[in-house]
Amino acid sequence: MKTLHLPRLLLGLLLMAAFAAAVTLTHNLFTSRVPGMNDFLSRWEGARSFFVDGVSPYSDEASLNIQQRIYGRPVVANEDPGFFVYPFYTAFVMWPLVFLDYAWASAVWLVFLQACLLTALALVLDLYRWRPAPLLLAALLLWALFDYFAARGLLLGQPSHLVYLLQVAAVWGLVKQRDALAGAALALSTLKPQMGYLIVPLLLLWALRERRTRFVAAFALAFGGLMLASFIAQPDWFGAWVAQVRLYPQYTAAAYPDTGSPAWILTTGLLGVDLEWLLTIGFALPMLWGWHSLLVQRQSERWLWVVLMTLVVTHLIAARTATPHFVAFNLAIVAYLQQADRRWGGAAVAVILAAMTAFHWAQFALTIQGRGSLEHPSLFLPLPLAMFALLLWTRRWWWGHAPHPNAAVGSSMRQPLP
Repeated sequence: MKTLHLPRLLLGLLLMAAFAAAVTLTHNLFTSRVPGMNDFLSRWEGARSFFVDGVSPYSDEASLNIQQRIYGRPVVANEDPGFFVYPFYTAFVMWPLVFLDYAWASAVWLVFLQACLLTALALVLDLYRWRPAPLLLAALLLWALFDYFAARGLLLGQPSHLVYLLQVAAVWGLVKQRDALAGAALALSTLKPQMGYLIVPLLLLWALRERRTRFVAAFALAFGGLMLASFIAQPDWFGAWVAQVRLYPQYTAAAYPDTGSPAWILTTGLLGVDLEWLLTIGFALPMLWGWHSLLVQRQSERWLWVVLMTLVVTHLIAARTATPHFVAFNLAIVAYLQQADRRWGGAAVAVILAAMTAFHWAQFALTIQGRGSLEHPSLFLPLPLAMFALLLWTRRWWWGHAPHPNAAVGSSMRQPLP
């Protein structure tokens, strides 16, 4: 038994050493010289204010601490105030880092987010039973880190990359019959509710319908534990959080007036017509039809397609979204890349990866607004719209060949796209 565990121990030690080396290198070359990662900073400083200063992360004192770190002063009109604005249990995720200097904390977080992206890719590859050749695997790893949406999230310190990993883990765990892991992962993914407001109820309703009680119980225990611990630590957190959430659309609209959901950008933003509601219905109808086929008609072979369509529609119609959230679409993109590998070979896939990455970086560079960091609204459109159209067009392929929780463990998508 000791011999069997030795390779795992050595692998674990090697990964820890690599993580420590990456953190040190990141600190020395980047975070100690270029302070930033404001999306992480707001959560980190809110948690630090609670654990070190003893004030609520939603309090005026914590908000002022955040603004002092970002701007060096209190916020002024039409600036993002950087509120904590996440559920309180996000502070528990930040807790191990709040006693570090910010340069070191941000270095750890940046390397951790990179690990999230790479681990998510590994789970997706395993989900589809795709074993790409070494050079192609290297190209996929680079794409997972340096694609525009992934890289922007890394530079901002976006917790969305952690949520993406947790959502992938939930899908992977359900397909692999690891329901306890899936339920706990889905519960923790709620730390960024705007990324899961549709996928969480879908998976829970489906699990109740299919009597996957272990998944539901794991979710309930994990989510209940997070909520209970939050109320014990900060009894009034929920009301304070809701108050910040209500302010969120106002100050984000003032600070970033031209951005919102793709549905808003396509109507109000570009055309100046208040028809966002109509486009929202149009995007939601295929998803709701999928929910009906899965939850009412119990067509389990459509499970993964419905999950993917739900993730896409989530970001098409949300009140506000962010481009780093689009890494969630990798769950579908990898399946299409697998088919391209089988049809045209690894070199063609590498070209596709390079083309996708170059397109979005070029789009950003050519449409930079303000001081060079504000995105043009057009960046919110190509990928979500393309994924929505592609999922509709290839739906029968997904229905016939995608892995799903009621299939044999390890099923793969061997049938090529039409």
